[in-house]
This record gives sequence, structure tokens and C-alpha cells, in this order.
Amino acid sequence: MQVSIKYTTLFILLLTCYSSFSSAKGRDANDELIFAPKKFYFSNDFDGALLSTALQTQSPAGPGNVGTPRFSYFWNGGFNVNYDFSKVIGLFSGLSVKNIGFIEKSAVKADSTIKRRVYTIGVPLGIKIGNLKKKQYIFIGGGVDFPFNYKEKGYIVRNNKEKFNEWFSDRTPRTMPYGFVGFSVKGFYVKAQYYPSNFMNPDYIATTNSVTLPVVKPYAAYDVQLLVFSIGFDIRYGQKMKITPKSKEDPVM
Repeated sequence: MQVSIKYTTLFILLLTCYSSFSSAKGRDANDELIFAPKKFYFSNDFDGALLSTALQTQSPAGPGNVGTPRFSYFWNGGFNVNYDFSKVIGLFSGLSVKNIGFIEKSAVKADSTIKRRVYTIGVPLGIKIGNLKKKQYIFIGGGVDFPFNYKEKGYIVRNNKEKFNEWFSDRTPRTMPYGFVGFSVKGFYVKAQYYPSNFMNPDYIATTNSVTLPVVKPYAAYDVQLLVFSIGFDIRYGQKMKITPKSKEDPVM
């Protein structure tokens, strides 16, 4: 039995070596192996770090109040479908998930901070211009995000935190349109996104158990637009492998 296994293993090794030798024999010494991108392909993008801040904000603290920068590392990414019309121009769209929001320092209570964020799923649509094969290009476009989870967390320094989250909350708009612009260098990119609509829903009415209390709209005084910066990387799928002859240089006379 052991002898049979040894002979079988030896036969497989010899067959593998023969296949490799035959493949190499069919190629010229000057041939090179390259990866040729397809016109239609898929890719993943991952935002390693995402910084968001409130821009042109009006809140109970007063107009012109700019929110404290907020960093988020999880989860920000997406799946894209790409089509390159040529070596220098292409389109992309897909689905993306983001964690965006802003931080507010309360003017009513000293040392009080409120953090508000949403998880969204969105559909981007953009155009790429540059050297697409080497992933060196600029891109610009827009999209729409759909919030599906809202979280609000407030705390005072040296005191307990108060927080809650809601699925498909009415505290924010149902849709969040945005525009974006950025550039990519060898798959690593820097991107800026701007959300022109109000992050909060000023018409939201807080529910209470009492019928005698007046109607409360906690976000009526808010007008928050977000500016988001991100750094990430792009992983491309669907490349095909082919063998081409190396270009021969003319001899120097």
C-alpha cells in the first residue's frame, strides 16, 4: 500500500513538471506575462479612515457653529461595477455602506457633548479620468445615501453617558444626496464628500406618554450639512492574464 502511494505521488510530480516545461517551451524567451484589465469589471473600495464635520451649521448654540471633527474607522466600504470606455475614461456605480455624523458641544450645559451618527447604504455614480490601468486618475460624481440606523449619545464630563439607537429613524431624512471628488494613486485614494441637505429632520416630533405636554420638535433649530473626508484603497477584480512579446529596442548605431 505504501509503495502504491509513493508511485502515485511520483507520477503526479512528473506530470506537473512536464506541464510546466511544455508551457515554458511554447513561449519565447522574450515573452512577458502581463495582466490586461477588462472594460467591464468589479471592485471593492474600503475607507480606512473617515473624518466628518458639520459645515454651515445652525443649532441651538447659534448660527455658524461648526461641529467638532468626528473620526470613524468602521464600517465604511462598498462594491462597485466599473466600465472603462478607453484607457483614460470610465464610469462606476455600486453599493456602499458608511458611518457618518457630527459632534456638537452643547452651549446650554458646560462640558456637555452630543454625538449623532447614522449608518447608511448608498448608490454612487461617478466618472474616472486618467491612467486607469495604473489606477492613477481623478474621479467625480454624486450619489444618494439611505440611513437605516441612527444613534445619539450624550454625556457630561465625569458623568454617565446616555445613548440610544433606532432602526429606520425619522430623526433624519429618509434620503441623503451628496457629491464627491477625489484622486487615486496606484489604488490608494483621497476623497471629499459634501451633503448639502440637512442631516437632521427639523419636523421630527418627539413622542411622549402625556397628552398635556406641548408638541416638541427637538431638531427644529438644526440645519446641518456634512463635509466628509476619507482615505482608502481600491481592490480590482476581473483582470485577465495574457502573454505578449516584449518590445524590442532598436540597436544603437
